[in-house]
Amino acid sequence: MSSSVQTKKENKEELDTIQYLATLLKFAMGKDASDIHLRTRMHPVVRVDGQLKMVERFPATSPAFMKDLTDKIIPEHNKEAFETLRQADFSFGLKGIGRVRANAYHQRGSISMALRVINTDVPSPESLGLPETVRRFVHEERGLIIITGATGSGKSTSLASLIGEINSTYAKHILTIEDPVEFLFSDNKSIISQREVGVDTSSFPDAMRSALREDPDVILLGEMRDPETIDIALTAAETGHLVFSTLHSPDAAETINRIISAFQPNAQQTIRSKLAGNLKGVVSQRLLPKAEGRGRALAAEVMTVSALVREYILDPLRVGEISGVIKKGTAAEGMIPFDRSLLELYRTGKITEDVALQFASSPTDLKLKLEGY
Repeated sequence: MSSSVQTKKENKEELDTIQYLATLLKFAMGKDASDIHLRTRMHPVVRVDGQLKMVERFPATSPAFMKDLTDKIIPEHNKEAFETLRQADFSFGLKGIGRVRANAYHQRGSISMALRVINTDVPSPESLGLPETVRRFVHEERGLIIITGATGSGKSTSLASLIGEINSTYAKHILTIEDPVEFLFSDNKSIISQREVGVDTSSFPDAMRSALREDPDVILLGEMRDPETIDIALTAAETGHLVFSTLHSPDAAETINRIISAFQPNAQQTIRSKLAGNLKGVVSQRLLPKAEGRGRALAAEVMTVSALVREYILDPLRVGEISGVIKKGTAAEGMIPFDRSLLELYRTGKITEDVALQFASSPTDLKLKLEGY
């Protein structure tokens, strides 16, 4: 599923390479860094609370060092892709650190790398600040739930927390299809099968087709990347499975447009029907700077599929009105407009007024609410 990197005392060069990486990752973890960047002939750079910071205490890496490092940590099944495509996504285990997600790539003729240490403890939805509406999705028997947001907005972590909640609550077969596998789950009340693209299956579509014959109750699909995968995911939801997945889109309403526009015009009405009948909810999330100056708070827009939303999904002339439905939606319906989430974060002291207004969909309206109007 992933490579395991071990130091070897008899090989001084390997020891130095892996020691450097391990020491850097431990330093980054101590700073709560979300990402680490390594570039040839440059000092490492870490991302802390969304901001990039160069770490000059670690020496710049030479071309030979970067070549040696990629040789050591890229799994065998990814090496051909790295050589031919000049880039590779992979994960590996490092002794004393845990699991690390990585992307190695070439830029300006040299090797660079982006790394992220994966928390081995699956967080609870409550600890992440996921709204109660989102936590209720784990009790659904069937349907599709999509978590959206930009890269680094915590989509994978939120998905893992929901899967962990199902695992500790229900006796089900949970099947995950990921590229790469990030969180490692242990069976609790459920049994969990984790498949990694490139290791356990050749592609997302192949894995999804096979999934329908593997008796899952719940399917976690790492990302809906192409029309075929989206269509099979909707079919899985339609045939009685609970499917969780992610998509890169800025908000819940735009998610609908992106899914439909992924298909040829002659197939779009069929997809509208499948979406209207099987989509249970869309969660769009962002991570914002906390008021205390360290860490980030999760703000989420939540769209549940009410009868009106279902009607608008089916009608290409009215799908643009979904944003208005979310904005006017009530907590009883499970709807949470993004600005309402910001307002709640501000009232509970988690973010400042400036941050709330900076990220608001409608700063003027939010300013009035902050002032009590």
